[in-house]
Amino acid sequence: MKRAKLQAAIVGGTPDDVEHNFYEALHNADIEQLMGCWAEEDDIVCVHPGGPRLVGQGAIRATFESMFSNGSVQAHPERIHKIESLASAVHHLVERVEVMTPQGRQLAYVIATNVYHKTPQGWRMVAHHTSPGTPNDAADVGVKPQVLH
Repeated sequence: MKRAKLQAAIVGGTPDDVEHNFYEALHNADIEQLMGCWAEEDDIVCVHPGGPRLVGQGAIRATFESMFSNGSVQAHPERIHKIESLASAVHHLVERVEVMTPQGRQLAYVIATNVYHKTPQGWRMVAHHTSPGTPNDAADVGVKPQVLH
């Protein structure tokens, strides 16, 4: 069933479908599902917190394979804000990441921007850029409440 979901996200679907499959692949340490979310372009890019810019499928695959050799990544997307058009979408969000330490489970926060383009193969990720966050990132700064008149 997992492959059916992935196929639907790639062939048609939406940026939300690809994003769901990306985080599901992290949770399951599934490199094939994860790489299926990425566009086949030479200039796709991934930046992990404090890390270098990784360009291209080979570099991106290698870094995720290395991560998965230590187990799955329990990153949970929260407070997703979206900017979408007919052929591109930008999602900026906070990832709540569960990290196992000698002291037990700890939470870390990562600020992420995911960029999707509509390709001939369907919606695909073209950029995943993350920065270190803090527990204060659990609340958005600068968001004004909606006021009804």
